[in-house]
Amino acid sequence: MSFKLPKLSFSYESLEPYIDRKTMEIHYTKHHQTYVDNTNKILNNTIYSNYSENKLVRELKKINIKDKQILINNLGGHINHSFFWKNLKLGTKLFGTLKSAIKKQFYSFESFVNIFEKVALEHFGSGWVWLIKESSQLKVVSTVNQNNPLMGKSINSFKEASPIICLDIWEHAYYLKYNNRKIDYIKSFWNIINWEEAERQFLLLNL
Repeated sequence: MSFKLPKLSFSYESLEPYIDRKTMEIHYTKHHQTYVDNTNKILNNTIYSNYSENKLVRELKKINIKDKQILINNLGGHINHSFFWKNLKLGTKLFGTLKSAIKKQFYSFESFVNIFEKVALEHFGSGWVWLIKESSQLKVVSTVNQNNPLMGKSINSFKEASPIICLDIWEHAYYLKYNNRKIDYIKSFWNIINWEEAERQFLLLNL
């Protein structure tokens, strides 16, 4: 199996002014493409070359391969970005079962926003911030570098969990537009979350 860049459901400029066209194009065609290319190169001619993305990410601790950390970095980069792109869309609003679950877990949407922003702002270095479902609870967590919640406790500080939304907080995701104003980038995220996709993901977890 050869991994490929997923097709975007939006144009490079369609998330402006929150994500600028140049950042979006470089992020997708350069950074994400590199993760795809490196993953394919690492897996080429191995017994894992026919594994699906989900099988690879869930069975990382069982995989016996040279430079495993390089695989984690690049496979995670591909999977995380693929999820992130689906997570972006202008003009949607939180609704449905996810809205009710967020209110139940965090007491209000405003409280959830504050927690998410705090975790994102306090995360040191490169990484991601996630709303996850772990067992029956919603949680906000961050992962370092290109780690993914599905990788489980052998990679993260928490057991395997399913992502619902995520925010890329690597500097390449925002620095051209926001420079060192990380908090402005974090706050802009609330304008471009694809809550329709988040609701779909959440419903799948409850089947």
